[in-house]
Order: sequence, then structure tokens, then C-alpha cells
Amino acid sequence: MEFTHIDANGNAIMVDVSGKPVTARTAVATGRITMSEACFAAVRDGTAKKGDVLGVAQVAGIMATKRTAELIPLCHTLALTKSAVTFRLLPECCGIEATCTVSCQGVTGVEMEALTGVSVALLTVYDMCKAVDKHMIIGEIHLVEKHGGKSGDFQFSSDGGAQ
Repeated sequence: MEFTHIDANGNAIMVDVSGKPVTARTAVATGRITMSEACFAAVRDGTAKKGDVLGVAQVAGIMATKRTAELIPLCHTLALTKSAVTFRLLPECCGIEATCTVSCQGVTGVEMEALTGVSVALLTVYDMCKAVDKHMIIGEIHLVEKHGGKSGDFQFSSDGGAQ
């Protein structure tokens, strides 16, 4: 396997994508946070002391997608055409599932932007709720699907194989 972010001398480099064609690219990532019943109820009912937890987390996730290249050292800066974060309440496990969808017309993919968006959205939920529950667990962050680019489409499969 050849690493694309290292040159012949072992130096870190940003991959040269200047020769690649511009194509439509989309990526979707998801993750979860679980919490105590009291904390979940406060988020669900909109009674958290810090305010609208999911509203703030949604904006934080979207903002994070636009700043990914500032956080991931060798990531390209992209002109995103779509960035959305949605939440699904999971009362059976006192959890919240976040999903981030990102698109662009570009020469490189948006997987890192989607993963960053979902991560920051969940971290924001933690930050806004930590006074109620410091035992929250963030996890299961992964790429769900991606479309476009040289490597083609990807669909997450729980058995570890791409579909």
C-alpha cells in the first residue's frame, strides 16, 4: 500500500488534486451520544439550562463542516454546496443519533467534512449537557455512504465490507 500523504522522502504532503475532474460529491456520516434519563428528558423536552441543545449542536456541526481543512492537517479546503445536520431521538437507550450530509462540486471528497460535522455536533451536545451528566458516551461515528469521485460509491455495511 502506498500512502498518498507522504512523499518519496517521508515528508507530509497535501495530495495534488489539480489534475482531477470536478464531479458531484456527497458524503453522509452518523454517530450517537447516550446519556442519563434525566439528561435525555431535558434535551427532548427543551428544558436544558443552556437552551436549545439540538439547535445549537446543529449549527455547530454545520459550521464545523466548513472548517474541516483547518482541523485536519492535510485536508483540502472545499467550497461546500450543502451541509446539513439532523438528529433522531432514541428513547429506548436515552440516546441521540446525529447525521451529517455534505455535498460539493469538487475534485476531492467530502467524507472528512461529514465526519467532522457529526463529531462536533455530538461534542456540542456533550458540552451543553455536561452539568447534568458527565457520563455521556459518544460513539459509533462512521461514514454511512459517499457518492462521486474516482473510487465510486460506498455504502456502509455492518459486516465490514463496502457495498
